Amino acid sequence: MELRAEDRLTLRTLAERYMEYANSDRNREKRELWRALNDGTMLKPMVAIDQMPWNELDVDGFLKCTVADPYFRGVEWHLRAEIYKWERLPVDMVLNPYILLPRPVGNTGYGLHAEHEALVRTDVTNSVVSQRYVNQFRDPEDVEKIKTPVISIDRAAEAEIVARAQDVFDGIAPVRMQGLILHLGFWDFIAQWMGVENCYIELMDRPEMMHAIMERLTAATLDEIAQIDRLGLYDVNSHMCHCSYTFSDSLPAADCDRDVPTARDGWAFGMAQLFTSVSPQITAEFEVPYMQRLFPHFGAIYYGCCDRLDDRLDVICKMPNIRKISCSPWSDREHFAANLPHKYIMSNKPNPALLAGPSFDEDAVRADLRRTIAAARAHDLRLEMLLKDISTVKYEPQRLWRWAEIAEEETQRF
Repeated sequence: MELRAEDRLTLRTLAERYMEYANSDRNREKRELWRALNDGTMLKPMVAIDQMPWNELDVDGFLKCTVADPYFRGVEWHLRAEIYKWERLPVDMVLNPYILLPRPVGNTGYGLHAEHEALVRTDVTNSVVSQRYVNQFRDPEDVEKIKTPVISIDRAAEAEIVARAQDVFDGIAPVRMQGLILHLGFWDFIAQWMGVENCYIELMDRPEMMHAIMERLTAATLDEIAQIDRLGLYDVNSHMCHCSYTFSDSLPAADCDRDVPTARDGWAFGMAQLFTSVSPQITAEFEVPYMQRLFPHFGAIYYGCCDRLDDRLDVICKMPNIRKISCSPWSDREHFAANLPHKYIMSNKPNPALLAGPSFDEDAVRADLRRTIAAARAHDLRLEMLLKDISTVKYEPQRLWRWAEIAEEETQRF
């Protein structure tokens, strides 16, 4: 599809605004603060905000996309979202000094798709919807449903994307391709294929079947990694992994060929959120052995999400290449900080529920942040705080803006 003149103008105007911020002294300073954190010396606790209820945040129509071309409409959205965050709730965000272009990659997946029914209205613009999942693994033979992903890249389409983007953004911004980052949270997938309750039951009743599922997924993913490496499709340009900034002098390595980057040049993320409600021994048996085979193929790993990990950090630390470990609202942050080895970054998740109450309690937000900072400081840990999974701000985006201001104030006090 040929870009309309008005769409070209929209993209160039947004890019000019974006690049003004990306080339600013503030942006360079924030990037170096993240680099220091990731490379071993924290200058201040770092804060980022992601996974927001965008349907509640548009106060002036700025977030409304107008570009007709489907691909460049995605580029437009990225620019609008990043500009919005920079102007309204930046905290320690960083803008890459180029326009990211998603690569036209094909991935057939594991051969299964979640079968579910929504438990709430779906006629609203919100991706956060409760689901009830259908069990697709009723017999051990069903493990054969898991297939090896087939990865492909449309080189001709990619060349066309690059040429069009270079033309659109000529004189304003360079462009770079955004590759793949692997999600190794197999238990998230299994929960959607089986249903959460069924997973728990089968871990007790048919553990051999659950091991077979994990073995099948591990073997399939090792093949997937090999395909990605052969094609040179891994991501080294977004500098993000699971909502965390990954700027570092060590990754990608100095000898990385950025035209054909491999998994060893970048980050991946893993988690077993389902295991919040099982014992650490289950994590040790059903998660650790499989991730021990996968994690060495990557440059670094971000581990955890909403799962409770403070009661099993000794188990988590048996998996290689982890650099950041999630301290979710379900973890006791003081216990987490007391038991986290110093080589890891404490990646705290401030409680998004503080944004969802009948009213916004600034004192509660400040106290929550101070408690986390104090816990990390008491044990001389590097700390990042990632506010994410924000389901609602009660259609009051000012709550989120104010949260960002408070977080900036409290981390600067450090």
